[in-house]
Amino acid sequence: MNTAGYLRRIGLPSLLNAPTSAENLRALHAAHLEKVPYEALEIWLDRPTTVDPVESAERIIGGRGGYCYHLNGAFSELIRSLGYDVTRHVGGVQNRGDEPGITANHLVLTVRGLPSHDNPGGGWLVDLGLGDGFHEPLPLVEGTYEQGPFTYVLRPSQVAPGGWRFEHDPSGSFEGMDFGPAPTDMSAFVDMHRHLTTSPTSGFVRIATVQRRDAYGVDSLRGLLLKRIGGRTLSVTLDNARDYYAALADIFLLPLTDVSGPEKEKLWRRLYEAHEAWLASDAT
Repeated sequence: MNTAGYLRRIGLPSLLNAPTSAENLRALHAAHLEKVPYEALEIWLDRPTTVDPVESAERIIGGRGGYCYHLNGAFSELIRSLGYDVTRHVGGVQNRGDEPGITANHLVLTVRGLPSHDNPGGGWLVDLGLGDGFHEPLPLVEGTYEQGPFTYVLRPSQVAPGGWRFEHDPSGSFEGMDFGPAPTDMSAFVDMHRHLTTSPTSGFVRIATVQRRDAYGVDSLRGLLLKRIGGRTLSVTLDNARDYYAALADIFLLPLTDVSGPEKEKLWRRLYEAHEAWLASDAT
């Protein structure tokens, strides 16, 4: 993997030969969230992806983002190449109104061996793939944590013995997430990735989603609806292609330089038609 290129992508080239530490892990986590958007536009561009971490890393280095399998998969390769003791786990994001479970709809990372003054045990929950999740790694210690406008709870899981439960802030986009203690490889996510990227029931297929977390909150673009939580309140519908692509570039740092003009026109038509269909269904 092109570790140096990846670090340049997230603005931290100086960490190429830096020692592993809780401080540097925080810096890597925060920079990745701020520079690499959570996005599933490849689905709407009819570009199939895999869960291969190296493929995901190459796409990120090229200026794109991804969702949990891509972001956490690539990040695990990056920090492993820098010497961090990182483990992948099978998790399950619980949407509001659903039951919690280990559904494999989420890839989770933990990092060990990095004690700090606030976490003497040295275990950390690391996750770039929650969209509006935490900005910095969370200590693997039961408790309540505040980051920006959000308050999170971390406690032992009731559905994964020996695992952990992350509970989102009430204003967040989902209820919570559980993961088991066992390590896993990326093959555990192949079937669910296929479902999430192709099934008509998938949220990614139904709504084109882009999010970017910073220290003060999160920007979210679902379909054509742009929202901001934290620092300021914003909710606006982007009703033309110029504003949509300007928002992608300026707010989400996603200029789509790898997407041709005709592809952008086709993508906008799909987005607009989906928005009109949503308005029609909401009016009935």
